[in-house]
Amino acid sequence: MDINNLKNHALNIRRNIVQMVYDAQSGHPGGSLGCADILTYLYFEEMNVNKDNVASVNRDRFVLSKGHCSPALYAVLHEAGLLDEDLKTFRQINSKLQGHPNMNYVDGVDMSTGSLGQGISCGVGMAIANKLDKNGNRVYVLCGDGESEEGLVWEALMAACHYKLDDLCVIFDVNHLQIDGDVQDVIGPLPLLDKAKAFGANVTECDGHDFESIKKAFDLARNTKDVPTVIIANTVKGKGVSYMENNYAWHGAAPKEEEYKIAMEDLKEVR
Repeated sequence: MDINNLKNHALNIRRNIVQMVYDAQSGHPGGSLGCADILTYLYFEEMNVNKDNVASVNRDRFVLSKGHCSPALYAVLHEAGLLDEDLKTFRQINSKLQGHPNMNYVDGVDMSTGSLGQGISCGVGMAIANKLDKNGNRVYVLCGDGESEEGLVWEALMAACHYKLDDLCVIFDVNHLQIDGDVQDVIGPLPLLDKAKAFGANVTECDGHDFESIKKAFDLARNTKDVPTVIIANTVKGKGVSYMENNYAWHGAAPKEEEYKIAMEDLKEVR
């Protein structure tokens, strides 16, 4: 693992996230910036997915359950050379790069998502299929902490534990913020770690911006047998852009020209 290389990939991904949302004047930059390091590690270190097998069923799968963070997914697919579409078309009329990812239009998108809570159920289905096929592939699902307020998330986790889906890894992106403010003020879904343990999952935590910490969590997940793994990834919403960090106002807002210039200056080099 070359950490400097990963940091540079993550930086390019964050730049493209800001660029896409600015060009479209629409999108969700906060959560996308916050999960950029996790997606970077998944696509450049953890998952068996590349240009040669992206169109094949015989590979690892990733489900962005928090589908509104599509800028992060498109940016990492682009950075990994898996996406041919022009990022400048994001959210434009007739573009394949819709505000929520659509598996029917974009190679490398493994599940259409948008309705919060449903992505993890799709991941459970994929993991069951892997078990039946005995193919050794893995499934990774990224959920938001605000998304965990959906009961469907916990029904899916209950099923995953019941069917002993050790090929499934669910990552909760815990930045403590959602569109209406602090998650604890909205409905109070925490503590996620204790809840996931109660359902029978193998649970670990990591710093979602530290690649060494992320690596340890995914290594543990891969070596765990008979139960799915839940990773509580502690992140900063808006990570990398000074005025967006820990500010829920940037959950679904696009920067204006001066704000865009500040953001790109913030992302000029790895800090």
